[in-house]
Amino acid sequence: MSGTQILAGTEDRYDGVQIDPAGLPSDPTEFTLRLTESLLVWQRQQKKGIWLHLPVSKAGMLLEPALQQGFTFHHAEQSYLQLTRWLPSTENKLPANASHQAGVGCFVLNERQQVLMVQERNGPLRGKGVWKMVTGMVDLGEDITAAAEREVLEEAGVRAKFDAVLGFRQAHGFAFGKSDFFFVMALRAEPGQGKLTLQEDELEAVTWMPLEEYSNLSFHQERPLLRQIAECCTAYAKGIYAGMQACKLNNGHKDPWPSREDLFVFGKDF
Repeated sequence: MSGTQILAGTEDRYDGVQIDPAGLPSDPTEFTLRLTESLLVWQRQQKKGIWLHLPVSKAGMLLEPALQQGFTFHHAEQSYLQLTRWLPSTENKLPANASHQAGVGCFVLNERQQVLMVQERNGPLRGKGVWKMVTGMVDLGEDITAAAEREVLEEAGVRAKFDAVLGFRQAHGFAFGKSDFFFVMALRAEPGQGKLTLQEDELEAVTWMPLEEYSNLSFHQERPLLRQIAECCTAYAKGIYAGMQACKLNNGHKDPWPSREDLFVFGKDF
């Protein structure tokens, strides 16, 4: 096997190697020979975690040979499979796949101190006649503040501006076994946003509800978590509780992470 060209890759800062997906051969036999030689070289170099990013276009040909070489699944997306192999005989220290998903609940107030409330057409509350705030999932690469504004516009046709994070809930055992972060966001509807446009494929009804009525909804008051959320929201609406603000700040990184504007959330009285 001497003289076989090893696979191209980039050494990471954890003594590992990220194999270049663009350099992967399409032929399974060639891939097997080069992967075998590469692993021998990396072992001699005392490399640790090996990351193999398989594009879907090549996964049908290269997946089985990779598994036979001791690679295991890390995660998968529509366009690729991510596999890993830990070379040392010690405990595998590679980070696991993402553990959490993120969602937002949108407490929206208009200029008359009314609360935007909806009833679900789909979901766990379908057909139960329960009024709730607009909720939704945060998209990949989306700030929680932008997600809240988007969900309110999509579901109710209301343009609203983020004002504060009132709190968040962590829970476990959600979709695909993931844990879940749920951020309660306070938004202020832009003036003149009285007209509501129902997103019919997701909602049964939408309304502006008086704050006092929202505060006393039995469905919320009978459940400790929802009761606490309602109390925080009501306190915010009455000016008793300010919540936390969010702003974009440059992270100052140059290497190894890119410089960018990151969202930072902190107490308003800080």
